[in-house]
Amino acid sequence: MKSIMPRRQSMPSSRGPSGRRRWFRAALLACCAVVIAAQASHVCGQFGGGLGGGPFGGGGFGLNPVGGIAIDTAGVVRTVDEKALDESVRAMRAAVAATKLPARGGENRTVSLAGIMAAVKKAVEDGVPIPVDVVLLGGLERITHVFVVPEDHDILLMGPADLPVVDAFGTPVGKRSGRPLLRLEDLAVALRSADQSRAGGVFCSIDPTPHGIARLQEFLAAQKTMGRNPATVFRGMEEALGPQTVTVGGVPGDSRFARVLVAADHMMKRIGMGHEPSGIKELPSYLTLVRPGGRASSMPRFWLEAEYEPLARDADELTWQIRGRRMKCLSAAGPAAGDGIRRGVSPPDESLDAWCLAMTEHYDRLTARHPVFAELINCVDLAVVAAVIRSRQLDARARLDLSGLTADRLLALPKYEVAKTVPTAANGLKKGQTWVLSASGGVLLRPWQFATNARPDAGLDQARAATRAARPAGPPASACWWD
Repeated sequence: MKSIMPRRQSMPSSRGPSGRRRWFRAALLACCAVVIAAQASHVCGQFGGGLGGGPFGGGGFGLNPVGGIAIDTAGVVRTVDEKALDESVRAMRAAVAATKLPARGGENRTVSLAGIMAAVKKAVEDGVPIPVDVVLLGGLERITHVFVVPEDHDILLMGPADLPVVDAFGTPVGKRSGRPLLRLEDLAVALRSADQSRAGGVFCSIDPTPHGIARLQEFLAAQKTMGRNPATVFRGMEEALGPQTVTVGGVPGDSRFARVLVAADHMMKRIGMGHEPSGIKELPSYLTLVRPGGRASSMPRFWLEAEYEPLARDADELTWQIRGRRMKCLSAAGPAAGDGIRRGVSPPDESLDAWCLAMTEHYDRLTARHPVFAELINCVDLAVVAAVIRSRQLDARARLDLSGLTADRLLALPKYEVAKTVPTAANGLKKGQTWVLSASGGVLLRPWQFATNARPDAGLDQARAATRAARPAGPPASACWWD
């Protein structure tokens, strides 16, 4: 991800105009507390009837906003008015209420990819929406195990599940847990993008343009003082820097998966720069952590990266367990990431390091307050599962043709408006003589790195047989999921 970091400077104690001018030049990029949001596309493909158009219809599930953002036809990210979603949310709730899923969730629900593809094929051939329980992958909240079953020509996904309900923003979540549920749409994108994500991972980044930086330099060079109303200077910075560029890689920019990345990045910055409360006492904004007279980054850069413990597998590589996954918040001012890549260069900033540590430590609690962070983890899990399947050729070992999910001619996914720009929104807080301003950053996932880091575990040897034995009677593809 690109990074342009200014040198950290404090407002000089001297009240002379030359001192202030020097500070303004040093604060060159003090401007990017990104406030993103938007409007969904009207391209439906097969996800119609409410779940996105076509087969993904059935109640508004497909092109609904993600994480409180929407994107207009020009690609500009805007915030979503919750009231504007009332009609869509009502349709989704009606569809979910009619689902086949049991009222009680399962601790170990199993989903059959062969069964899922059979249900998708039938819906496409009949010209009807894909059933909600299939769209929501049986109500799975996460994936803990992957089983390869050559005897049944199948791959099974297992994990905890819950009865779906729909929140105020149109997100299907577990009734007991409140966590967003996994989506077939995101799994299909992860499988289709597995090879693409191998080289550079999956990422989202928001950066100012070179032209905007040049204009901001000119604006700051002309300033002599913050004046009595710093907000006026902030607005001038916003106009000078102009819209910032959104870059998404590793997955199609017009996918729901991409929108989750952008929405999570957006919410992280809003919390970090004090535009949105985290809802957690131990996670205030970065701005409030800067001590009066202390040193601070004029434009802090922080981002989220996924981290997993080594995956576990049985001796035959037919059973896989995903464990120890979490999201880490890293900063350009902090140490290099685990892979040795430094995503920005900046002098040390204890306040920024402390904020990133708090974000990491309280991330799981944050998912309850801001579900988009749980949606991000869902997408990470699906990307890792897809990388495991591709890297180990599990579909070939299972003798399972996954084209029912990977071929657009068999399953056309919804096309969303691509996020292109984010309006710059400057924010600041005075701490003694120091003005602390806005932030930049991104999200980075490396699914192939996790997929290739696996260790044998003899304790998994019997798990596959037990899961297969619980399959309902009938042809393998006749059941989509079971407890």
